Amino acid sequence: MKEYLDYYDTKCTKSRALTDEAKNYIPGGVQHNLAFNYPFPIAIEKASGAFMGDADGNQYIDFLQAGGPTVLGSNYAPVREKVAEVINESGPVTGLFSEYELKLAKLVNRLVPSVEMLRMFGSGTEAVMAAIRAARTHTGKRKIIKVGGAYHGWSDSMVYGLHVPGTGRFESKGIPMGATGNTEEVFPNDLAGLRRLLIRNRLRGGTAAVIVEPVGPESGTRPVYKDYNQKVRELCDEFGTLLIFDEVVTGFRLGMGCAQGYFGIKPDLTVFGKCITGGYPMAGGLGGRRDVMMHLSAGIGGTGEHAYVGGTLTANPLSCAAGYFALTEMERTNAPVIAGRAGDRLTKGLQEIIDRRKLPFVAYNQGSIVHLETAGVMLLDFRHPLQLAKELKPRNHMMQEMGAAYMSQGIITLAGSRMYMSMADTDEIIDDALRRFDTILGSVEAT
Repeated sequence: MKEYLDYYDTKCTKSRALTDEAKNYIPGGVQHNLAFNYPFPIAIEKASGAFMGDADGNQYIDFLQAGGPTVLGSNYAPVREKVAEVINESGPVTGLFSEYELKLAKLVNRLVPSVEMLRMFGSGTEAVMAAIRAARTHTGKRKIIKVGGAYHGWSDSMVYGLHVPGTGRFESKGIPMGATGNTEEVFPNDLAGLRRLLIRNRLRGGTAAVIVEPVGPESGTRPVYKDYNQKVRELCDEFGTLLIFDEVVTGFRLGMGCAQGYFGIKPDLTVFGKCITGGYPMAGGLGGRRDVMMHLSAGIGGTGEHAYVGGTLTANPLSCAAGYFALTEMERTNAPVIAGRAGDRLTKGLQEIIDRRKLPFVAYNQGSIVHLETAGVMLLDFRHPLQLAKELKPRNHMMQEMGAAYMSQGIITLAGSRMYMSMADTDEIIDDALRRFDTILGSVEAT
C-alpha cells in the first residue's frame, strides 16, 4: 500500500490542499458520501465520456459515472446542448408548469408500462418518502418491510437495517424511535421470513408496502435469486400489500424497461432517482398505478385521501428536459445494451485475472453494474454478531485500501468494490482498465 499511497502525496497535492481547507467549512470536507475516498477526497475538475480529470491534472477511467445515472457517459454533449437551449429560454426553474414535464412523463409511461402516472421529486430519498406515504394512504395500513442492507435514501423511516442486514436502528442516530416504529426488515432472499412478517402484521396494522432493490441490496452487492422478485410479487398480492421497486440505480440502466422489464415484474410503484434526469440535478421521481398515484395530486382534488408532498424545484425545466433528452438518446443509441456489454467484458476479464492469480475474490455483474468483491463485506450480517463485530471495520478498511490502489492506477470506482459502465466504455478502454487491475491484483499478498 505504501507505493500506492505515495501517489496521493506526490501527485494529488492540490486535491489535498482543497479538501483539507474544505474541512473548515464542510463537515468531513465533502458534501456527498461518494466523494469521501481514502486516504483523502480527490477534487474533480473535468468529466467527459469515460474519463475524469482532477485538480492536479491527473486523468482517470471513470467507473463511478456519478453513482450510476450517466449511462451515455459523463457530460454527454447532445444532451448538454439541448439542456442549454432550455435554460437560455426559461432559466433552470420557473415555479410553473413546463411542457417537458409532460414530455418526460409520456416517455417514461411508454418505456415502463407500470408507470401509468409520474410525479417528479428532488431526489430518490424524496421519491421513497412519497412512495411510502402514498402506499399507507392507499391501503390504510402502516407497516413497511424492506430487505436488510438495502439503501432507500436517508429519510427517518428508511435509515433502518442500513448496509448490514439485521442491524435495525444501528445507524439511526438522531432519529426518534417512533419514526422507525413501523419499519421492518427481512434478510435478503428470505421469502419464508417475509411471509412470517406479513402474517404477523395482519394483527399489527397491516403491511402497506414491501420495498426492494430488484437486483438485491446496495445495487446487487447482495444479489437475489432470479425468481425472488416474482415470489415477492406473489406474496404482496396474497396479503394485499403494495410492491415498491426502488430503481434509483437500475432504472434505464439494465434496459430501457428498467429492472422490472428484465425480470418481467409489474410493481405497484417505482422509485426513480438520478437516472430519471440522466445525471442532472433535482433527480427523483415516483411512478405507478393511477389509483395509487392520484393520492399525490398537486394542489387539491386527489382521489380519496390526499397525501401531501411538495417541492418548489421539483419538475423544473432543466431536470425534466435533461431527463427527456437523456432517455431519448439512450433509447436511440441502445446505450444500456452497449454499457451492459462493457460490463460483461470487464467482468470476464476480472474473473480471468482472479483465476490466474488464484485470489479469493469474486467478480460478477448485473448488466452494466459490475462488482469486484475483495473484502467479503457482503458476507457479513447480524445473524453472526461476533463475526460482524470483529470483522466489519477491518474488512471495510481493506475495501478502502483497494479503492485507493485502483485510483492510484487511474481507475475510479465506488468504494473500491462497484463499477458502473457507460456507453463510452469501448473495448480499448476496458482492456486498458484490465491491465491496470492486473497490476494491482498482482501485488496482493497472501496471508
